[in-house]
Amino acid sequence: MTSNNTNVAHGDISPELDELSSTLMGDALDLLAEGEDMGVLVVVQDGDGSVSSYEFTDDGPAALLEGARACIRRSRHGLRYALTYIGAIEMDDGTYAEALILEFGERGQRSFSAYSLFEGRGEGDAFMWTDPAPAGEEEPLLG
Repeated sequence: MTSNNTNVAHGDISPELDELSSTLMGDALDLLAEGEDMGVLVVVQDGDGSVSSYEFTDDGPAALLEGARACIRRSRHGLRYALTYIGAIEMDDGTYAEALILEFGERGQRSFSAYSLFEGRGEGDAFMWTDPAPAGEEEPLLG
């Protein structure tokens, strides 16, 4: 996962959150390489280290994303979370490129997003992606 040194230095991204979000991002990239439909994927980890995983499918993109965020907000014991989905990033030349978007956060801390551009969905070993890049701060989903 990407965690820039500035955020780590300020204590915003714990090693546990980094691991949780890295694992989710890797799993999502594997699904894309195999050509699987994925909707919105969510993982929520509690204070004991137990991880609950959810997949939101069978609705429009905006409804899936809102459902995933609502699931995280309802988590009473959730300490940290990550969610990922396919979106588009505007490039410097004004065009858009398909990207895997990641949102992640921890209770009582700031929340962030990142993205990884990709090409070759469903092409297995020919699938390519970029290292995750920061995309900005997000509204925290866990109080």
